[in-house]
Amino acid sequence: MPIFVGGSTYLPGRGPVDGVGVAVHGERIVAVAPDAEIRDLGSPDGRVVDLAGGLVSASFVDSHLHPIMGGFELGQCNLVGAADAEECKALIRAYVDAHPDDEWIVGGGWQLSWFPGGTPTSDILDEICPDRPVSLANADHHGSWVNSRALALAGITAETPDPVDGRIERSADGAPSGTLHEGAAYLVDRVRPAVSPDELYAALLRAQEHCLALGITGWQDAAVQVRDGVDHLDVYRRALRDGSLKARVTAALWYDRQESEDQVAALLERRASVDEDPARFDADSVKIMVDGIAENFTAAMTQPYRDACGHETTNAGLSFVDVEVLGRVVAALDAAGTQVHFHALGDRAVVEALDAVANAARQNGTTGRRHHLAHVQVVQSADVRRFAELGAVANIQPYWARNEAQMTELTLPFLHPDLATRQYPFAEFAAAGVRLAGGSDWPVSSADPLAGMQVAVTRVAEVADEAKEPFLPEQALTLVQAWDAYTVGSSFVNRRENLTGAIAEGMLADLVVLAVNPFTVEPREIADCRVASTWIGGEPVYEADLAYARPTAS
Repeated sequence: MPIFVGGSTYLPGRGPVDGVGVAVHGERIVAVAPDAEIRDLGSPDGRVVDLAGGLVSASFVDSHLHPIMGGFELGQCNLVGAADAEECKALIRAYVDAHPDDEWIVGGGWQLSWFPGGTPTSDILDEICPDRPVSLANADHHGSWVNSRALALAGITAETPDPVDGRIERSADGAPSGTLHEGAAYLVDRVRPAVSPDELYAALLRAQEHCLALGITGWQDAAVQVRDGVDHLDVYRRALRDGSLKARVTAALWYDRQESEDQVAALLERRASVDEDPARFDADSVKIMVDGIAENFTAAMTQPYRDACGHETTNAGLSFVDVEVLGRVVAALDAAGTQVHFHALGDRAVVEALDAVANAARQNGTTGRRHHLAHVQVVQSADVRRFAELGAVANIQPYWARNEAQMTELTLPFLHPDLATRQYPFAEFAAAGVRLAGGSDWPVSSADPLAGMQVAVTRVAEVADEAKEPFLPEQALTLVQAWDAYTVGSSFVNRRENLTGAIAEGMLADLVVLAVNPFTVEPREIADCRVASTWIGGEPVYEADLAYARPTAS
């Protein structure tokens, strides 16, 4: 097995240590010591990884990822590469022309900022594809853009009421205009052709390949559900059986907000059905969507949204789960030994989630379930302190904490001024002793941990033409804080901090090698430091241009 020498080794809380190498035997790290000592130990198979001035670190763990969704979209009408509305339309047209036999045109990845008000209309899609239904999820997956054919098949008309957990965007006469927010998107989803188990299996493997190339060897899947008759747990079971699942995964089972709280028993049965291999796969988490997102005014806030003229409205967002129900559900899951993974974006949603965690603690005592709140876009100072008091983890997506169009055009103009300054308070979390876990929400945004860390440190978009003023720069993290969030922090959330997330003797040799040490470059160049190789259990699972130096026989 290999030894890693000739560069720096990242140690949690300290950062890179120059001239320290790593020796691996079997699946484990057996030594972390000065290079000379590591070279003296040698490698049983003569394999020496020369870091050439680069960095070796524990590999990255994503605390909030949607791999099956992301991998599926990679094979569909994928709009992620577009720069604006015109490129988006060109990609859709090209996909439609290239797939004349597809019954439906499905995919996603369009940005709200490409269209006025973040709400594209059906007539645009009707012009491109008038005879087949089209349904395209936006990049954050909190809404869909559909054509008239899809609306007709779903029976959505001016008389169709908004679901309790969503909104149908409408024209002046009340007719659906083509954008469906949150739960309204399900009205079309339910009439789309089902996705086959084989397609989802292929999607998982595509996603894994994508993640390994970014140095990600583990994740928490934030929406493991039964959809179109296919249980995503079965997709993982298949990959486990045939050995194709290399990553270490925690499945967050989906709490369906449209069903009653009686589903808790079924969720616990699904959890118990998993033949747990704690080092590889478990289902010890349940995902609960507490609210929506700020851009479509469904994130639950303590102050009402403003209209386009800056006037206060009566809308303060949606709480998807009744607070009393949420309290009972979280207490029941906590008592059963199951972690809760909350989607809590608005400050009212954060309060509701923390209240549920506090209620569970009162009922069950301190259980150490490692409940975590994802996204935490708007958080009041008092609630930052409550995170620390309750031992709740802030599951952050730092890539979003920047001045780009979605923030400057679709969020800031509509938030109450007191809330606008409380966004993504990462430094405040760290100062309060709140544990941070790093995630991406891919395919909502880039899965690249280095891109996320760059924004965490700079609070600036990495794209040159979006490099405006830093967004609330006082909330920036140090690179060590951000790195720890994506390694030991996310490993902690997945209950694997004694196995992964840090380079230390006895830990699993899940490693990432960076050709250039990100701690030696300018902060706005962190994302340019590419992954040279990724390792799981001491074996390479991704290699770019890394060369092995083997001793010459004497």
